[in-house]
Amino acid sequence: MPGITRRHLLSAATAASLSWRGSYSDAAAIASHPGSELRANGRRFTLDLNPGAVGIKANQLEAINLAARFGFESISPDPGFLSSLEDAGRMHLAELMESKSVCWGAASLTVDFRNDEATFREGVKALPAVCRAMQLANVTRIGTWLKPFHSSLTYMANFRQHARRLRECVDIMGDHGQRFGMEYVGPKTLWSSDRHSFIHSMNETKELIAEIDRPNVGFVLDSWHWYTAHETISDLLTLKNEDIVACDLNDAPAGLDIDKQIDNRRELPASTGIIDLSSFLKALVNIGYDGPVRAEPFNSKLNAMDNEAACQTTARAMQRAFSLVNH
Repeated sequence: MPGITRRHLLSAATAASLSWRGSYSDAAAIASHPGSELRANGRRFTLDLNPGAVGIKANQLEAINLAARFGFESISPDPGFLSSLEDAGRMHLAELMESKSVCWGAASLTVDFRNDEATFREGVKALPAVCRAMQLANVTRIGTWLKPFHSSLTYMANFRQHARRLRECVDIMGDHGQRFGMEYVGPKTLWSSDRHSFIHSMNETKELIAEIDRPNVGFVLDSWHWYTAHETISDLLTLKNEDIVACDLNDAPAGLDIDKQIDNRRELPASTGIIDLSSFLKALVNIGYDGPVRAEPFNSKLNAMDNEAACQTTARAMQRAFSLVNH
């Protein structure tokens, strides 16, 4: 991330007056394991901050401090930042996260697999080093989204290309102890917007997971896409904890039919009540899901706020949504 060097990291860790005296591996293991404990409302998933998704412009250290200040339990890792660290930097980062009681959520895949083969090959070539850096920091979850249309490839041609390319990425991640999740994109206004529609539902994503055929591949769930794909609680309950790598939590604007919802016009969780987040979250508790749950509203009003206001507003919305598990 811009504006941060190893010197900044070491200085920040020293200024925090850390009391941790365990080994780096102990501290990093704690930072990597978001769902090891039973939390309030019987949940094992964490209240996660994905800064860029809520308009927060912050480097990794700033994001960790914001997360801790406003009650988040996990934070999205930045693969580029982690790749820039040496052993001492990773040690101090793990210690800082331990002192703040913040653990890792899920990283984003750094490979561009949606475009031409040369671009894909360039990304794959760099992926082992990126995964190694994340492994050393004990990041175990990585995710991406699936573009639900293509201008030239038919569904089956696109399906085969996704399976081949993503299988190669999944194998590299598996070599580094990482699980990989894929997020289908549900709005009809998007998947019907080009010549060839592509995967936009849970069942279609299951087919791609089966075709990739690796034990470390599963879902990035999103309440928004679950809603716009006309799916139900029964669909969620077909999944197990090990099928889910990460989860996004969003609400929908009022006054629009499901099939007229626009993908980049969402609301913070539990803001409108259009999406049944109480049942959605109760299903996650029932499944025993133990990963990160984060907001991704693509909301212009939120994006216009400064970092602290955006973080506080997001935290309050997420906490309000989590409280629905009791109702």
